[in-house]
Amino acid sequence: MHHLEIDGLNANYGDQPVLRDISLGIDKGEIMALIGPSGSGKSTLLRVLVGLLKPKAGGVSLDGEKIDYGNRAQLKLVRDRFAIVFQQYNLFQNMNALDNVTVAPVKVKGRPRCEVEEEAKTLLEKVGLGDKFQAYPDELSGGQQQRVAIARALALRPEVLLLDEVTSALDPELVGEVLDSIRLLAEEGMTMLIVSHEMGFVREVASRVAFMADGRMVEVAPPKVIFDEPKEARTQDFVARILRH
Repeated sequence: MHHLEIDGLNANYGDQPVLRDISLGIDKGEIMALIGPSGSGKSTLLRVLVGLLKPKAGGVSLDGEKIDYGNRAQLKLVRDRFAIVFQQYNLFQNMNALDNVTVAPVKVKGRPRCEVEEEAKTLLEKVGLGDKFQAYPDELSGGQQQRVAIARALALRPEVLLLDEVTSALDPELVGEVLDSIRLLAEEGMTMLIVSHEMGFVREVASRVAFMADGRMVEVAPPKVIFDEPKEARTQDFVARILRH
């Protein structure tokens, strides 16, 4: 049984289908990368998983338990088990790094502040920001702000971490420091679903790669197969294009 099972998932924006019969199984500790052209449904899939967009049909199960996205109580449980980091950092500008990481566990989950603060300091140290506890967002680089956002997601103790193009808003010289933090999480066995256009990083860190196009799952395989010998013509075309640049 897969840790996370997506079965025949469909979703719309209004009347426009954006996910079409998506099926995918992810094991505990696996790093699944989603790649594909813009508008293929990669980010939408993450939004459905975390409950920001309600699926039209199909199902999602975590540890064999089907999630009812129409049930408010279950939706709260989903958000306890998934955490998402977006390409925009969305930090609270009036809070320092430490407070940004502690606010949700304290206010939403009701955990003791002293306990959460110690954990938050450990997480900020883990992402290389042990000297930035008191720094405010406007005192941090884009890469540092994104690493605060990753620490904030981890403070929720998720079972599955969803990363949505977390380097796309960064200057090229800042990308590496964020990718280093993700590498560390991968080494520690965090289950991750990563939308990324950093193909070198995907090849290095992903257990498997899922190629999406036009809202459909086209091909799922280990990185070597996807990048060196893809089976599907649509994947072959995409890979040929990105490798030319």
